[in-house]
Amino acid sequence: MTGTEGNAARQRRPLRADAQRNEDRLLETAAAVFAREGAGASVKDIAREAGVGVGTLYRRFPSKELLVEAVYRQEVRRLCEAAPHLAATLPPVEALRTWMERFIDFMAAKSGMADALRVVLTDDSERLQTRALLAGAIDHLLSSGEGGSAARPEADAQDVLMALGGISLMAVGEDRRDLATRLIDLLLRGVVGS
Repeated sequence: MTGTEGNAARQRRPLRADAQRNEDRLLETAAAVFAREGAGASVKDIAREAGVGVGTLYRRFPSKELLVEAVYRQEVRRLCEAAPHLAATLPPVEALRTWMERFIDFMAAKSGMADALRVVLTDDSERLQTRALLAGAIDHLLSSGEGGSAARPEADAQDVLMALGGISLMAVGEDRRDLATRLIDLLLRGVVGS
């Protein structure tokens, strides 16, 4: 077994409960630190803020690139998994608004990791798959609600995703999170007609 195959096999094995908690805490902390400090953030600082030793971080993520990739994948997964939960627990427009706010936070974290992600995510199919997953989450939210869709019939999940991407670029570029919330309100008025 080569070193790469050994790493892949080790990554597929289920983690012990304490190891899983450590990994979850590391990924959550890394996402926040990358959003705040960018990809140049120190892995030592991430480990310290997560309350684990740097050895624990390196055992699970032998390079910073692997940590960035894991954070990105987890954040995409969490964002997509949030859509059905939000649709089931909140009124349709509030569920969509809450998800959009989470998307903006995801994009801020992604922006902080942009340089590292360019190295890690070189495959266009990965980006297209992520875009399809996110559009699927939006489509779920657009079509949820008692008695049918909460959105106008012409509302398209891909269009909403592109609009959210633009909002996030402006908000991150201006370093104005409040701007994103105001623009989300405008977008929602167009999508749901409220």
